[in-house]
Amino acid sequence: MTKLNRIIKSGFINFKRGGVISWAAVLVTTITLSVITAIILLQAVLHFSLDQIKNKVDVTIYFNVGVQEEQIMALKQSIEKLPEVANVSYTSANNALQAFRDRHENDYPTIQALDELGNNPLGAYLNIKAKDVSQYEGIANYLKSDDALALNSDSIIDKVDYSQNKLVIDRLDSIISGAQKLGFLITLILIIISMIITFNTIRLTIFISKEEIGVMRLVGASKTRVRGPFMVEGAIYGIISTIITMILFWPATAWLGTHMTSFLGINMYDYFFANFFQIFFLILLSGVLLGIVSAFFATRRYLNK
Repeated sequence: MTKLNRIIKSGFINFKRGGVISWAAVLVTTITLSVITAIILLQAVLHFSLDQIKNKVDVTIYFNVGVQEEQIMALKQSIEKLPEVANVSYTSANNALQAFRDRHENDYPTIQALDELGNNPLGAYLNIKAKDVSQYEGIANYLKSDDALALNSDSIIDKVDYSQNKLVIDRLDSIISGAQKLGFLITLILIIISMIITFNTIRLTIFISKEEIGVMRLVGASKTRVRGPFMVEGAIYGIISTIITMILFWPATAWLGTHMTSFLGINMYDYFFANFFQIFFLILLSGVLLGIVSAFFATRRYLNK
C-alpha cells in the first residue's frame, strides 16, 4: 500500500509539473470523449428512427375471397411457430372492407362503386412482423415450402407482398449494418489519434523527468515503480476529461431536448439523464483506458532503450 500511495502521489506530481502540456493532453482526450459521447447519442437517435421504420415494415398475406376462416387460422398457427416471427395479426374480410371504407370515406365514386357491387370484394389477410428485418426472407421462403403447401396455402393465398417490400427491407438492413460499422470506424480512428497524442505528451513528460528516472533506475527501482506514476497521470487525464465531457453535454442535450425533439424524434435531454450513469461509466472507462494504455506504451518504449 505504501508503494501504491507513492506511485499515485507521484502521478499527481507529474500532472501538476506538466502544466500546460498536461492540460493540452486533457483537451485532446476531452475532444475524443466528446465525439464518443456524440456517437452514443447519435446511435440512440439512429436506433430510435430505425425502430420506427422497422415497426412499419411487415409481410402481408392476402387470401382469396371466400376462404374459410379455419384454413386461415391453421396457417396462422403454423407461421406463429416459426422462430423468426414476432407477431401475426388476423384481419377478417369484413374488417378489411370496413378499413377500406374508412380510408376512402371522402372518395365518393369509390364508395359508390363498392356499394353497387353488393358484396364484399376483399378477402381476409394476415399481417406478419419478424423479430429482425433480415428474417422476412426466411418467412417468405417458408410460405413457398412444402410445410406451408401441406396446409393448402397455395390454393387459398391470393398474394404475398414480400416481393414489393423486399427492396425497402434490404435497404433498411443495409442502413443498420452500415451505420454501426461507420460509428465503430469513426470511434476507432479518434481513439487511435488521441492515443498517439497522449502517447507523445507522456513521452514529453518522461523527457522532462529523465534525470529523476535515471536516478531511480540507478538505485534499482523496478519498471513498475518507474512506469506507475505515468500510468496514474494518464488515468488522471481520462478522469478530468470525463468530468468535463459530461458537464459540456449537460447544456448541449438540454438545448437539443428543447429545440430538436420533433426533428430527432427523441428527447436527447431525457435520454441523456435516463442513461447518465451508463454513459458516464462508459466514457470514464474509455478515458482512463486511453490514458493508461498510452502511458504504458510510452514508458515501455523508453524503459526498453
